[in-house]
Amino acid sequence: MKRYDGLNQAMVERFAPQPGKRPLLPELSAKAQVALMCRMLFREGWNEHIAGHITWRQSDGTILTNPWELAWDELTASDIMTIDAEGKILDGEWNITPAIGLHLQLHDLRPDVHVVIHNHAHWSGIWANLQRTPPIYDQTGAHCGVDLPVYNEYAGTFEDETTSLSAVEALGSAKWALLANHGALVVGKDLRQAHLRAITLEWRCKRAYEVELMGGAEPLSDEAVQQVSISDEHGFPFCWEAMARRELRQDPSIIE
Repeated sequence: MKRYDGLNQAMVERFAPQPGKRPLLPELSAKAQVALMCRMLFREGWNEHIAGHITWRQSDGTILTNPWELAWDELTASDIMTIDAEGKILDGEWNITPAIGLHLQLHDLRPDVHVVIHNHAHWSGIWANLQRTPPIYDQTGAHCGVDLPVYNEYAGTFEDETTSLSAVEALGSAKWALLANHGALVVGKDLRQAHLRAITLEWRCKRAYEVELMGGAEPLSDEAVQQVSISDEHGFPFCWEAMARRELRQDPSIIE
């Protein structure tokens, strides 16, 4: 059986008793996977006009990223840019955001981080503006653990290298963060892990907003969260593929 990107083989074998119905997705280029990631997260609320960027460091040290000019719900694989570790464009017909330095610094200082996602997402943006960490009220919001730092020294947009470096240093070894009065930041070892973190963050923030709007409730204890946050290491089984198929049904041209 083929091993899918980032998914534990034993987990596939345990939960896939009918291997004849695989593969779950067609063969996808790296650029197609980044384009799908943009489309998938746009649907989840990471959709502030043309803001936001995803970077995925490849094994050769080059980095794939979405172009500056296009919204996440319109780009395709052919639009994805290739840059080097310093941000120089190696391949592609568009431009890259001036704020790419935040990603480049994260890739440089965190060898464990191969995927970086930043945008001004809807629900996490509310909590970023509040400068509060949302409680966890259900098991879906608990997938990726409790700790969620708030970086609350907003000093402008991330075109300035000093500002972005301070944000990278403040993130430390965290998997995600809320950027006060700005947006959200998620990192991961691969697309699958980063995807789960991004959708979990938005779900957690949405549910917390809704519950508190209704008057509040008792959040899950840290111990309970720990019990259900077991899917983060490899991503939730088959979730990445299912969400990718949903986008491909809407627009098969994404991977072209």
